[in-house]
Amino acid sequence: MFTKLLLQITVADSLETVAEAGELKLKFWELSLKGGWIMLPIVALSIVAVYIFFERYFAIKKASQTDINFMNKIKDYIHDDKLDSALALCASTQSPVARMIEKGLQRIGRPLNDINAAIETVGNLEISKLEKGLPALATVSGAAPMIGFLGTVMGMIRAFYDMSNAGNNIDVSLLSNGIYTAMVTTVAGLMVGIVAYLAYNVLVAKVEKVIFQLEANTSEFMDLLNEPVE
Repeated sequence: MFTKLLLQITVADSLETVAEAGELKLKFWELSLKGGWIMLPIVALSIVAVYIFFERYFAIKKASQTDINFMNKIKDYIHDDKLDSALALCASTQSPVARMIEKGLQRIGRPLNDINAAIETVGNLEISKLEKGLPALATVSGAAPMIGFLGTVMGMIRAFYDMSNAGNNIDVSLLSNGIYTAMVTTVAGLMVGIVAYLAYNVLVAKVEKVIFQLEANTSEFMDLLNEPVE
């Protein structure tokens, strides 16, 4: 009997907790609507930021994945005078490093400065591809808080306007709409801006890691070409 009563109390508490959670979610949604139309560009910027982050994250991750034996195979092919095999390996390897080395292999026979310049040109193009979308993400991190502050100003103007029209009959509920708009848009703008800023720095760090890999492989390839012929 006692166990049954305890079970009923537990179920009742669980249902009450779920009801409170549902009420909290509903209040949060209603609170978001209090921000007015200014919330629309903030939401749009948040969607753009999320899309750019995940699209660039996986693209950069894919570019950073290279076969650890790739350069060793290139060395062996060059030492064995198998230039065609080295070019075929580069063509079959879809990575920025492979495309840079392929351009260098195509320039073998020319002065080393020309080879290095060709590799650097391809490297700059590859880096530009990796950084695609990052300026937009940086713009979101700065624009979202500014739009939020714009909503703050608009909300305060609305609050003062309602207060001036009320005359001596000033009521807190009369000012609530303007204050809601001011506070909600500020919080939303700052949240989107902070998340976008952190996402931008994460992607920049990953791009810099790829750049370091490209520079290391370029240096290794040029050292290979500078080796004395036996």
